[in-house]
Amino acid sequence: MSKKKTDWPRAALALAARVPLSALHPAALAAAAGRPRDRWAVALSGGADSLALLLLLWAHFPEKRRRMTALHFNHRLRGRHSDADARFCRTTCRALGVPLVTGRWDKPPPNPAEAAARDARLAFIAEQQKKLRAPVLWQGHQRDDVLENLLLRLVRGSGAAGLSAPRPVQPVRDTLRLRPLLTLPKETLAAALREAGAPWREDATNATPCCLRNRLRHSVIPALRQAADGRDIAAAAALSRELLDEDNDALERQAAALLPRYPAREKIFPLPLRPLAGQPRAVLRRLLHRWLAATRQTPPLSRPAFESLLECVVSAVSTRRSLSDGVFALIRRGTLRLERRRP
Repeated sequence: MSKKKTDWPRAALALAARVPLSALHPAALAAAAGRPRDRWAVALSGGADSLALLLLLWAHFPEKRRRMTALHFNHRLRGRHSDADARFCRTTCRALGVPLVTGRWDKPPPNPAEAAARDARLAFIAEQQKKLRAPVLWQGHQRDDVLENLLLRLVRGSGAAGLSAPRPVQPVRDTLRLRPLLTLPKETLAAALREAGAPWREDATNATPCCLRNRLRHSVIPALRQAADGRDIAAAAALSRELLDEDNDALERQAAALLPRYPAREKIFPLPLRPLAGQPRAVLRRLLHRWLAATRQTPPLSRPAFESLLECVVSAVSTRRSLSDGVFALIRRGTLRLERRRP
């Protein structure tokens, strides 16, 4: 970070001149426009992506400045450098007149997995959104994140739902996550920030092979670019993400239409299987996920357990399968229902 004092309002306006609204993802902008009265929360780490997001929102939406709050979570994994990130965010937000709420990881593990750090950060954000009554969360994911996520999910064997993340618009319970920078490469954002005179914080751990994402970023992706003979693989990954998202949305809508409507106070959730005969396996997979969630009686199943139950639903054969401690899936006479073992 530069030691020179930054004129943040001027930098924000200069950045907005280089990154107009037309450069942002239209779906994210349309979703925000459809909820004009909602308060906004903006995830801010101090890095280039989240800083660019905050500055662009401040510059392009002056009418929302009084209804916008930045959220910063200190993972406390880099000692004084993590504390300096928090101070940088505080200074920037104060200059813009944007309220900032900070949180700290009270007891971070010595070598936390990326997922653990993300879960702690999202838990803090969700808590603050509820307190602030700010249902819209803006996040700074950009186009290069799409390629990294695609490779990460391929390694884990994800389906279309996982491969189409991160999405520009993602409903999560009572909130809405918006990612308008998915149309822009990271280098484009960094160059625009430099030209606008806006410094940012760099996380030194991003350059180390400490996690799978970093190893993909520094070893696999450069090799893939070289093998692709100059093709823009990040743009190709972004296009694949859009197409996968379209396919997944169509399948989810079809599954939702087939799921019976249960009364709000209903405690028994039978699923007739005969009307599902001949439906594509991809639809039945999503339908089964929705049905298990509707029952509110089982924890997430392991992949082998879910695949076994899905096979029974596809074939509609009579069976009794243990799903968790004391909870069984029972298929009898073409109907799937849950059964609790009596003490």
